[in-house]
Amino acid sequence: MVSVPARREQVAFAAKRGLSQRRACTLIKVARSALRYRSRLVAKDAPVVARMAELSARYPRYGYRRIRIFLGRDGHQMSFGRAHRLWRLAKLQVPRKRPRKRIATGRPRPQAPTGANQVWSYDFVFDWCANGQQLKCLTVTDEWTKEGLTIEVDGRIRSPRVIEVLSRLVSERGAPLYLRSDNGPEFVSRALLTWITSMGIDTALIDPGKPWQNGATESFNGKFRDECLRTYGASAPSHNHGLDLMWSLVDVLIRGVSR
Repeated sequence: MVSVPARREQVAFAAKRGLSQRRACTLIKVARSALRYRSRLVAKDAPVVARMAELSARYPRYGYRRIRIFLGRDGHQMSFGRAHRLWRLAKLQVPRKRPRKRIATGRPRPQAPTGANQVWSYDFVFDWCANGQQLKCLTVTDEWTKEGLTIEVDGRIRSPRVIEVLSRLVSERGAPLYLRSDNGPEFVSRALLTWITSMGIDTALIDPGKPWQNGATESFNGKFRDECLRTYGASAPSHNHGLDLMWSLVDVLIRGVSR
């Protein structure tokens, strides 16, 4: 079924080819009064679309569902359907990622959690400033709730710093049953393993070359890199600026406050 706007365009095309407006409206079955109709919806949606485009430029990896939450805070309350319509109208779709080849496995994940605060997984994420200096981020995630417990940022993070971060989390939330990580030197150091044993925590090291066994942290790190590091990290001109910027992001993401 052809829409009314499309039929109005057909009438305009027929009129350009020499057909009278009355005859074109009769053939295409469009009321002549409809030719002068101008939708007020465009003017009504214009400020919302402008704000949506502004938020999309600020958060390039956010889809219309997340942008709709920001719009609601600004006073633009709307349904999911309207948000999706305006999102498509403004052509703000997030580029699709190229799917990666999945490795089929029927084996269950070792020490899978059955509740909150049972298994914590942690790993490193690296980024570089505009001048080539490295930023190193330690992320800790609760595998059951998928909550990012903390993000520690510095130029270099060794095992004593990892122990310090984990000690702070244990004092705030209590000790988990397991700590899952890869076999990196910071995670298998004698000092860290001694501390883990003293706290009554078991380790759940993943098999070498199988990062999917640490799926919760890999998922969190992917979103952290996609939505934060790729957007803001490389814009830091120097190491000190990069640390300040990363800590500001951590305050917003983890602690919910802004500096």
